[in-house]
Amino acid sequence: MEFDLDDAADPAARAMEWLVLGAAYFLLLLFLIGVFDLFVSLYRLLAAGDFTDPVEVVGLLDSVLLLLIIVEVHRTLVAYARGQPVLRIVVSAAIIAVSRRVISFRLEDYGGGNEALLAAAALGVLVITLTVGYFLLDRVSVPGRLEL
Repeated sequence: MEFDLDDAADPAARAMEWLVLGAAYFLLLLFLIGVFDLFVSLYRLLAAGDFTDPVEVVGLLDSVLLLLIIVEVHRTLVAYARGQPVLRIVVSAAIIAVSRRVISFRLEDYGGGNEALLAAAALGVLVITLTVGYFLLDRVSVPGRLEL
């Protein structure tokens, strides 16, 4: 009897597909909890009269962007489970994650001006690189390249 590697790998591949779908459902649950928490936070913000406080508004915006990251990771998992291309989804999730970091950027989080400047420059390079990469994925076609 000959050993077939494909037959041996099939159960592992099926198990991985189920695990990916399980992770997608878990992210769906996290998203629902996050939306509920967002509404509770918004209610507390309005009830306390702090809706004009920039720190509170940035915190709320941070929560919204975190929910968008969860949506993008969920889309990635579902696309992966369906065998669809995921690179554009991953890059868009990275753009949202870096944007979240830029929006919540505070000088107090760093030891000094040079550290803050270096961090800001690194975030700027990341935003530009990811944005250019995202648009290049749509614009550049390479013969024989699989859909990304």
